[in-house]
Amino acid sequence: MQLNISQQMKMSQQMKLAPRMIQSMEILQLPVMALKERIDQELSENILLEQAVPDTAADMSDSELQFERDRDRDDRESADFERKELVVDNDKNNEADFERLMEMSKEWPDHFSSTNPSANRIDDLSSSKHDTITNIESRPESLQENLLEQFHFFNCSPAVREFGEFLIQNLDDNGRLPVNPRGTPIVGQNGAPHDSLQEMIEVYSVRISPDDAQTALSLIQKLEPRGVGARDLKECLLLQIDDDTPYRDVLIALITSHLDDLYQNRLPVIERKTGYSLDVIKEACEQLKHLNPWPGRGFDAAPAQSIVPDVYIEKDDDGKYTIRLEREYTPNLTISRKYQELLAGDADAATKEYVKRKINAARWIIDAVEQRYSTLKRVSQAIVDHQTEFLDKGPEYIVPLKMEQIADVVGVHVTTVSRAVDDKYIQTPRSIIPLKRFFGGGTTNAEGEEVAWDVIRIKLREIVDAEDKSRPLSDDALVDELAKHGYKLARRTITKYRKAMDIPSSRQRREY
Repeated sequence: MQLNISQQMKMSQQMKLAPRMIQSMEILQLPVMALKERIDQELSENILLEQAVPDTAADMSDSELQFERDRDRDDRESADFERKELVVDNDKNNEADFERLMEMSKEWPDHFSSTNPSANRIDDLSSSKHDTITNIESRPESLQENLLEQFHFFNCSPAVREFGEFLIQNLDDNGRLPVNPRGTPIVGQNGAPHDSLQEMIEVYSVRISPDDAQTALSLIQKLEPRGVGARDLKECLLLQIDDDTPYRDVLIALITSHLDDLYQNRLPVIERKTGYSLDVIKEACEQLKHLNPWPGRGFDAAPAQSIVPDVYIEKDDDGKYTIRLEREYTPNLTISRKYQELLAGDADAATKEYVKRKINAARWIIDAVEQRYSTLKRVSQAIVDHQTEFLDKGPEYIVPLKMEQIADVVGVHVTTVSRAVDDKYIQTPRSIIPLKRFFGGGTTNAEGEEVAWDVIRIKLREIVDAEDKSRPLSDDALVDELAKHGYKLARRTITKYRKAMDIPSSRQRREY
């Protein structure tokens, strides 16, 4: 085989996205709070990029205008005070100075409200710092910290205490002992599950007797919340049963031997096996609902994130829905005039090149932000125009909508619509909902009209809520009921939506 080196000319077409286009797409996809972070980052990195300051009082809000008036008044008072000459008269023991100090206390009551001004200022500064600290959200207490604090009140040997602390530190998020602390399947003899306590003894770096290990675990299982330190679901529930718990013996029997029958709602089977009446079993089931299968949850939980809508819907005098974008958190941007003058001045070539590059970057981000607002407003308005009945009458009147339809109306590519609605919320007269909610798709009814999937899910929920719970409808029966309302769907579709809506099966919904 012979290898040759040669040159060839070839024509081909390639599509490459310019950096400016990539930046515009990234900015369009950001929700409002993420956009604020991106703008703050750009402001810190580009010295030529500045926040635009309103030039006139007409451009300012009432609160901003009042703030400026208060600041001007304080500046004038400070200037008047500074223009007063200090009086120095040693012959009269500086009486004029003391008189002036008394006048200052009347003119500045906030600063001279005490006989000790310096102490007052220190107190104000301390209060300000204290307020700042108290307003910082504290880290929630973890499950381990809570349990360790309780565990230290027990009087036990050092070996038991150290092993108990080791067990607490290794509890999972549910408050149970990990099934496989080594990260490998744990299987005992004859394929039976291995005791997790024994496994923890083997993982522990210090030799400890099984009796001391069991003592430590027993102490942990006495802590609050009840049920922590359990090795499985059954033990977790049994730990929460006290001597005075109603239907105690029935609960123990149900938890020990009939959890699967309870899950499948096979109450007659439990009645036949245990000899308890259905009424007693149902009363015990009500008590069982008060037990917590996940006692460790709720500690060290992340705080709920508030949703800031990107779009608000408002109704004008003519009854038409209009769009208003959220711009409170995103400042108006401008390019520094000082550096623009520097570019037109006599600066050296390297400085001008640096300033020119930063100006281009600033213009890119300003244009990208404005393009985001323009695209988001047009897309949102087109969506609202399609979903007027939904806004007027409720979710059951939502219209099937595809992104291609909105793209055709706005005159953009469908991917632009997808980025515009991604991870963004809209404040409707009814609630805050994701913009993607309007693109649920749908099917056709018996009359050939398009029906959104949300409408079918609402109808499915209504049928299930109205059924006879002693004889609940199977999935086949639900298909027939929906067909009576004009919705012809396959059984597998009904099953899929039933599970997605957390609706139990007909056997689990049955009431005895």
